[in-house]
Amino acid sequence: MDYSLIDRYIDRLIADTVPEAPVWNIENIRHGKAPGWNYIDGCMMTSLYSMYGITGDRKYLDFIDRFVDYYVFEDGGIRGYELETYNVDNINEGRILFDLYRETGKQKYKRAADLLYSQLQKQPRTVTGNFWHKLIYPDQVWLDGLYMAQVFYTRYETEFNGCKNYADIVSQFKNVYKYMYDRQKRLYYHGWDCSKRAFWADKATGLSKSFWLRAVGWYTVGLVDVIGYFDGHEDLKAELVEIFSDTIEGLEQYIDGDGGMFWQVVDQGGRQGNYLETSGSAMIAYAMMKGARLGIVDGLFAAVGERVFNGICKKYLTERDGKLNLGGICLMAGLGPESNRRRDGSFEYYISEPVVENDAKGTGPFVMAYTELLQLRSGSAQ
Repeated sequence: MDYSLIDRYIDRLIADTVPEAPVWNIENIRHGKAPGWNYIDGCMMTSLYSMYGITGDRKYLDFIDRFVDYYVFEDGGIRGYELETYNVDNINEGRILFDLYRETGKQKYKRAADLLYSQLQKQPRTVTGNFWHKLIYPDQVWLDGLYMAQVFYTRYETEFNGCKNYADIVSQFKNVYKYMYDRQKRLYYHGWDCSKRAFWADKATGLSKSFWLRAVGWYTVGLVDVIGYFDGHEDLKAELVEIFSDTIEGLEQYIDGDGGMFWQVVDQGGRQGNYLETSGSAMIAYAMMKGARLGIVDGLFAAVGERVFNGICKKYLTERDGKLNLGGICLMAGLGPESNRRRDGSFEYYISEPVVENDAKGTGPFVMAYTELLQLRSGSAQ
C-alpha cells in the first residue's frame, strides 16, 4: 500500500477548504446550511491535529487555528452554537480548544471551552445519570453521544477541574455497558430510551432495534480516547479498560473475511442491501490500533486494526481526474424524532440512508486511523 496517497488526499482536503465552506461537510452542503459549530468539522480538526502531532508539520496547526478562529469570538462565544438546545453533538468540536489554547495562548479558546462545559453542567440527564442526547430527545442515550460529550468532559476535568468528575464519566460508560450491550452478540444497540416512550424503543427494554456500525465506532473511539486522557485514578480507569477490552474483542468476529471491513448493520454481513461502510470501520481500526499502543488490549489488535484500515483503502480510496476520493461513507443516521418515523432503527432504515464520498464523518476517522498506523510503523510511543 502506497500510504503517500493518503498524504496527498489530506492536502487536497485542506487546499479546497475555507472555514465558511468546508469541502468535507457534505451534509451542510446538501442542505444549504449556514456555517456553524458542529461535530462534523470537529472530527476533521481532531484528526488534523493528530497529523500535526505525528509529523510536526506546522501547516496542519496553522490551518486548524485559522479554521477554528473563524468560529470562536473573542468573548468565547461560538458561531452557530446554541447552548439551549442541549445537544451533545455540539460539544465534540470543543476537543480542539484545549490544544489550540495550549499552542497559541489565545484566551478566547479557553473561554469557549468554559462555555461548552457550562452546557454539560446543566445537561438534562436520565434517571441513571447519563446525559440526554439532545433536549428534543428526552431520556434517550445514543452511543454517538458518549464520543461527542465524554472526551471533552474528560479533557476539561483533567486540565481545568482537578479530575473532580471522573467518577461521573465512568458511571455513564458503565450504564451504557449495563443497559445497551448485548452480551450474547457482544454488540451495542444504537439507542436506549430509559422511559421506553420513543416509537423506536422496545417496550420492555427501551432499546433500539439494530447494531449500527458508526454508532459502535463512535463509542469505541470515545472509550479509548477517554482512557488516553485519564490522569491517575487507576481504579476508575481500570473499569473503563475492562469495558473497552470486552468491546474490542467482541467486535473482531464481525470483520468481513474478504473485505477486511465491517458492515453498515454489523451483525447482518452479506444480507441484501447491507454494505461495507467506511466511517465505522475506520473508527474501530483507530480504536484497535490505539488500544494496542496504549497496552489496554492485546498487542495483536494493532495488526487487526491495520488490516481493517487497509481494507478501506483497497475498496474505497480511489483516484478520479487526478483527485483522490474516499467513498463508502454513510451520510447520516439517527433515531426519530416522532415527526420522522422513517428513522426507526431497523435494518431497512440504516441501509436506506445516502452513501457519499469525502464526508468528514468518514474522512476524519480515516485520518485518525492513519495517524495510529504512522505511529505503529514508526514504533512511536506517543
